[in-house]
Amino acid sequence: MSADGTPAERVARVREEVCRLHAELVRYGLVAWTSGNVSARVPGTDLVVIKPSGVGYDDLTPESMVVVDLDGTVVDGDLAPSSDTEAHAYVYRAMADVGGVVHTHSPYATAWAARGEPVPCALTGIADEFGGEIPVGPFALIGSDAIGKGIVETLSGHRSPAVLMRNHGVFTIGSTARAAVKAAVLTEDAARAVHLARCLGDVPTLAQSNVDALWARYQNVYGQR
Repeated sequence: MSADGTPAERVARVREEVCRLHAELVRYGLVAWTSGNVSARVPGTDLVVIKPSGVGYDDLTPESMVVVDLDGTVVDGDLAPSSDTEAHAYVYRAMADVGGVVHTHSPYATAWAARGEPVPCALTGIADEFGGEIPVGPFALIGSDAIGKGIVETLSGHRSPAVLMRNHGVFTIGSTARAAVKAAVLTEDAARAVHLARCLGDVPTLAQSNVDALWARYQNVYGQR
């Protein structure tokens, strides 16, 4: 997201993007009812745009998105922000390179979170996106920045943009909100694929040297440059 334009213009653009990205959570079956949320940092500011609490996905509009500061305090918006706002805000305060945060309760990945078990790096696609296993973070209650602390502690120094918060669900981060949504989609895809593989028998993991090579290629060569 560009830092061009006035702060008000940037906020408007981010509101539109965050609203649009919530439709991707529905499209890929990552959320149910009103659960889940996307947030994005407003470039060049200490502001974040996040989904309002308890509002159905069909009812979301750019105008209904809530603008908060890095402490999670509402700056602009008529609705209460997501109940996960403090967790998102903590991540943005602690990780300056993060431009987007996503939370889902996607079923397969959340099943791994319920078990408190990381998704092993058993597929090239997992090595590509996550650079290793998808880790598990600690259990934490909603309503404080405890979840945010767990996310940061787990992902700091880790290649993975996703964490399975124990007994809760998935949180993903990215340089942009779109990147964080992509990570959420691929987390569920990986969790489902490895679960199905385990139904057939033992699932060997990739050798670390192959994981390193795959991750480096995907991050630096894959796609359009």
